[in-house]
Amino acid sequence: MRSNYRVVREVTHTADVTPAAEAMFAADEASRGLGVELLEHGAGTAVLRMTVTPAMVNGHGIVHGGYVFLLADSAFACACNSHGPMTVAAGADITFVAPAYEGDALVARAEERTRYGRSGLYDVTVLRGDEVIAEFRGRSRSLRSTTSKESG
Repeated sequence: MRSNYRVVREVTHTADVTPAAEAMFAADEASRGLGVELLEHGAGTAVLRMTVTPAMVNGHGIVHGGYVFLLADSAFACACNSHGPMTVAAGADITFVAPAYEGDALVARAEERTRYGRSGLYDVTVLRGDEVIAEFRGRSRSLRSTTSKESG
């Protein structure tokens, strides 16, 4: 493990369904490398936090939307992988509601809306305190085998 591995110790989870999400996050170099922290997770849910650094700010002086998307997508990944089978994104959309700035602590709250067959639908709200920064909707697909090269 690298020294920047950080799952915040107050992580909470439910029964035996969520260790898969914690293991997946532990292997997520992209999110962890940007300081994203897994705060909570449960069956179909996850809460992650990221502080906006100077490197994340665009030419308008606000956080680049790609970083907000990454935070929401990482929360989505933890929520949809909480059930155990390897699950990937089939698609996602984001609506940016308000700007965020350097130093802002952003929190992404993911919640499963429904699962049907190997597919699922998840909503993620990105917040700064009580203010909504973005709304994200992710569509997931569970893979049949973790050893195949199936794309979903």
